[in-house]
Amino acid sequence: MRYAGVGLVILAAICWGISGGIADILMSKGWDPITISFYRGAVGFLCFLVWFLIRFSRKWVYTSRLYLWSLLAGVGVAGNFTLYFLSIEASSVAVAATLMYTAPVFVLLISFVLGIERSSWLKWGCIVGVLIGIILLTGAYNIETLSASFLGTAAGLGAGICYAVFIFGFKKASHKGSVETALATAFFFFCVILFVFTDKQEMTDALTSSDIGWFILLGLVGAGVSFILYIIGIRKTAPSTASMVAMVEPVTASLFGVLLLGDQLGMIQLVGMGLILFTITTLSVKQSD
Repeated sequence: MRYAGVGLVILAAICWGISGGIADILMSKGWDPITISFYRGAVGFLCFLVWFLIRFSRKWVYTSRLYLWSLLAGVGVAGNFTLYFLSIEASSVAVAATLMYTAPVFVLLISFVLGIERSSWLKWGCIVGVLIGIILLTGAYNIETLSASFLGTAAGLGAGICYAVFIFGFKKASHKGSVETALATAFFFFCVILFVFTDKQEMTDALTSSDIGWFILLGLVGAGVSFILYIIGIRKTAPSTASMVAMVEPVTASLFGVLLLGDQLGMIQLVGMGLILFTITTLSVKQSD
């Protein structure tokens, strides 16, 4: 059972990694990142709604706090999807996925400021290590040869922060009701939020375009199926193990970008990426012990 849980978490991480590549393909076809993000979440919402209805026989619990925390989770995932795709558009799949993976460091810094968590040499060492990795990955050490634009870097880091907001809101919401209810409600709010910002004409055009298959595949791989696999798998997996296997996502996204999309990474960028992944994984494992 333990290995089955790990396998499901790895499969979910691979799906999330592939979703970045699918989004890059759609953006190369001229679709707006917000439209792509909307359909990723909308297809996911339909999957979560079906999952919720299947398990509807369980005790129905709803409170105002469940909806409030789900709203926060919806805002977080809307920001995560959109900023991640904007980062891909402005830099590359590999850079965007790795920058998004830095979220735990920013959560740690906020925890220090708010007094939620005590600082230590290990934690500050991890923070410094991640910052050095970001500098190497984005080429910020030499402005003239910057490998990732300021927009791409800022959007990638913002996607990571929004992901942390989603996790925080989703955990709080799932404590007030079932996981299925929290997830379906969060993605309902996601759809409402992005519907406001999405170009309505482009949204309609996507439904009748030849690329509709890519949109559906992105929603299934990047939200619906992957989130359900992850939630089922995480219940059977130790937190430290889940933290380590989560590294599969940026690695998968990087391989997809390099092998299939023609992204290129220099040796310094690879060192920076490796430093970020190693440091964040170490930090996550230590915190979950």
